[in-house]
Amino acid sequence: MTAGAAPWVMLFVVVLSYALGSIPFGLLLTKAAGLGDIRKVGSGNIGATNVLRTGRKGLAAATLLLDGGKGGLAVVMGAGLNGATGALLCGVAVVIGHMFPVWLQFRGGKGVATGFGVLIAANPLAGLAAGAIWITVAAMFRYSSLAALSAFLAAPLLFALITQDVMLVLLAFLVAGLVWIRHGGNLRRLLTGTEPRIGQK
Repeated sequence: MTAGAAPWVMLFVVVLSYALGSIPFGLLLTKAAGLGDIRKVGSGNIGATNVLRTGRKGLAAATLLLDGGKGGLAVVMGAGLNGATGALLCGVAVVIGHMFPVWLQFRGGKGVATGFGVLIAANPLAGLAAGAIWITVAAMFRYSSLAALSAFLAAPLLFALITQDVMLVLLAFLVAGLVWIRHGGNLRRLLTGTEPRIGQK
């Protein structure tokens, strides 16, 4: 379908994006692997960083790819229906779905992998540039949360410089805001020196 889809179609795909985002891949994969409830491990988060704390790098990588993939898929669906506006609506919806899944009493993940999937699908160059910031900060300091906060803080500026599309810049800004909000506890632990490092159980 081309850009300019009927409002009810767009609404359906936005709701579908939320539902897609709400699939807790980290929880499902660790349970399938016989590791129990990932919410009872480490930080209690359902994302790839906490899955890594189980010592299962393969499961963490799978969680990262699946969480990122659902973010990218939502943006592709939205953009296919209504261009940058559709990408904005579905991109925000899929991140909200990951962070606040109805199936888990609205207690989901931090949205980092899903957010990166959204950014990369919206504009590969800007999204990968944000990802490069994550990799650099993580390699230097070994804090996943600090890397995420740094990358998403830079994301709106990167989109403004590279895309110059107001809707996509707004998408990057909103996703960054959601990620920062969900990392409030991490930020406090970073400031007090109690934040666990990458791979630390």
